[in-house]
Amino acid sequence: MKKRFLSIALTLAMVSSMAVGCGSSKSDSADSKKEETKTEAFADSDSNQILFNGSSTLAPVITSMATTFFDTYGTWDAYDSSLPKEDIAIYVSAGGSGQGTKAVIDGTATFGMVARSVKDEEKEAIKDEKEYQVGIDALTIAVNPANPVNDILDDLTTEQIVGLFSGEYATWKDLDSSLPDEEVVVITRDINGGAHEVFQKNIMGDTEVKADAIQASSMGELVQDIIDNQYAIGYASFGVANQNEGKVTPLKVNGVAATKENILDGSYIIQRPLLLVGSGDPTDVQQAFLDYVLGDEGQKTVEDMGFIPMK
Repeated sequence: MKKRFLSIALTLAMVSSMAVGCGSSKSDSADSKKEETKTEAFADSDSNQILFNGSSTLAPVITSMATTFFDTYGTWDAYDSSLPKEDIAIYVSAGGSGQGTKAVIDGTATFGMVARSVKDEEKEAIKDEKEYQVGIDALTIAVNPANPVNDILDDLTTEQIVGLFSGEYATWKDLDSSLPDEEVVVITRDINGGAHEVFQKNIMGDTEVKADAIQASSMGELVQDIIDNQYAIGYASFGVANQNEGKVTPLKVNGVAATKENILDGSYIIQRPLLLVGSGDPTDVQQAFLDYVLGDEGQKTVEDMGFIPMK
């Protein structure tokens, strides 16, 4: 029963930006009260429940770790005898990196999942801000494998990327006369996503992405939109692109491919950290799961899911 409960909690959390409760209620008012109570419990440092909120890129990674952790141990004391004899309760919800830091600032999440650097103003707003780097990701400039651009250009300059995403090149033919006269369908993350900020800073600069770009609500949705549209282009996460190998084609940027080696040595310029952000020192229960996330088993999950681990 415990296994089924956690599994349901994690699954529901992935399709909702709200904290997940259990049981049923008799009215909307009761639902609201229960949600308020559970949110307060998450913010309570004495609670043995852990809530992660934020990056849609990092959420599936933490969900996978949490599921394996629960399936292996079930209760906190089974992992470490000094911990409470209580069921492991870990909740994961995705709403974008900005939502992750906001949840920590508001005290409604234990940890924010952030797929970019934490801003100075966020660090100032989070009391005794702590960061834990889970892995490294990058943004690949990805197209559909059936896009004829793959036969003509496997390498785009920063200027060409800006032209495609800003709408300067309205059709693929505008990029290269040998390409079809088909609209360039631009896929981006919404403005709450860490990817949006990383791409704007590292590639677009002061130039805005065109107004009619399709804004995906998650990185998984962004990659699926590229898979579904022959003439799409988007900035797909390195890890999520690896999970969909053969379904999307990453292009080189300024002659540099998005490989693990090029990301680590900094020659591939569109990269970002995968962070957990908290407030103050973690409790024993929180530290136990952090140790798992940052340890060998958690880092293997990071690598298995296509990202670059820290060890």
